[in-house]
Amino acid sequence: MLKNAGIDFVVQSPKTDESIKKNEPARKMVERLSYEKAIAITQTISNNHFIVIAADTTVVSPKNEIIGKPANLSQAKMMLEKILGKTHHVLTAYTIIEVKNNKPIKKITRTIETLVKMRSLDSLSIRHYLSLGESLDKAGSYAAQGHGMNLIESISGSYTNVIGLPMSELIQDLRKKFKYPCPF
Repeated sequence: MLKNAGIDFVVQSPKTDESIKKNEPARKMVERLSYEKAIAITQTISNNHFIVIAADTTVVSPKNEIIGKPANLSQAKMMLEKILGKTHHVLTAYTIIEVKNNKPIKKITRTIETLVKMRSLDSLSIRHYLSLGESLDKAGSYAAQGHGMNLIESISGSYTNVIGLPMSELIQDLRKKFKYPCPF
């Protein structure tokens, strides 16, 4: 998505603990994790002037339960069963940090929320979707940018938020707050 937006970038994976803290609300969790990821990356770059963008996405069930990434297909099935036929929330927090001379000079963390209504599926359709293999590394066990788009009845809010990075809001922040020359 960044490439399609004309943004020049390098991907780095931060070494951070992504555990949920006890009784931590979903919004606070994604904000904390995106910030910790961004800080971890700033400490690995030796350039004089750069911008780091880090994000974290989670699904919140209709019963206000955080639904992360499943460890196996059995967990993926249980997660899907909690959201199919219902509306859930997708929260993505992103953190942008501008660093100059090894010091953060500007930073923001912003959270975007999107409502997603899922279709109801029978057990055969659930098994078929799980057999496609895309649910294991996705919050909520579905990929809105893949076959999981067929599970979605409607989206209220940012589609790109559901796939992990709310591009419209991110680009606006890069342009207005960081003076980054985004072409859009």
